[in-house]
Amino acid sequence: MSETLLQTLWHSDNATMTAHLLGALVAGGLIGLERSYHGRPAGFRTHTLVCLASAVLMLVTLFQGNWLPGIPLDSVRTDPTRMAQGIMTGIGFLGAGVIYKEGFSVRGLTTAGSIWMTAAVGILFGIGFYFPALLATALTLGTLSVFRWVETRMPTQTYAHHQIRFARDDVLAEGELCALLAEHGFSVANLSYRVVEDGRYFEYRMVIRTESPAAFSRLAESLRTLASVREFRISPTGD
Repeated sequence: MSETLLQTLWHSDNATMTAHLLGALVAGGLIGLERSYHGRPAGFRTHTLVCLASAVLMLVTLFQGNWLPGIPLDSVRTDPTRMAQGIMTGIGFLGAGVIYKEGFSVRGLTTAGSIWMTAAVGILFGIGFYFPALLATALTLGTLSVFRWVETRMPTQTYAHHQIRFARDDVLAEGELCALLAEHGFSVANLSYRVVEDGRYFEYRMVIRTESPAAFSRLAESLRTLASVREFRISPTGD
């Protein structure tokens, strides 16, 4: 009895399915570990399950002849590409769930992209395309880790939404404000003006950019010492 069970478990089809699912499990887990290490909302377990589920669903189409034993193969007609399209469409909703707005910044985009990529890797494992699946896993991990290292060392412009409020009768002139920002290494775009709270306060709103992320803290310290400033906000944008 046990020998028969063992033979059934290690039937060629079962061995193939096991290899596909274990490959998806490992690949999704590796990508998820990178996300968990950086404290992202969708991490180890989420990515593992996404990759595994994608592989399971593709196995359904890969072994569609096993659904109804004895039925001619011509009678079972399932388009595998439709299953793949359905998986990627469903993953779009999951990816949207990890994207959130924090102040003026939108975060979670990279994690959403990694979930989408993990589903694609799961599809490759599900249909038994091991080489492109392993290559895609390696490239994904490289993009998330090595590219992060490159990104922190290459010169880039950092943007922030900036608003600053003054009492209506004690407003810092626009030219002086722009000079102060330039002194700290910022350039200004999309400058707008507002009078708020029944005309008691005057407010500048703008987008500022710099090549030095440390400039934000220096600017905040400088604005904090200005007696005329009633309120200010600096909200860097980011992934």
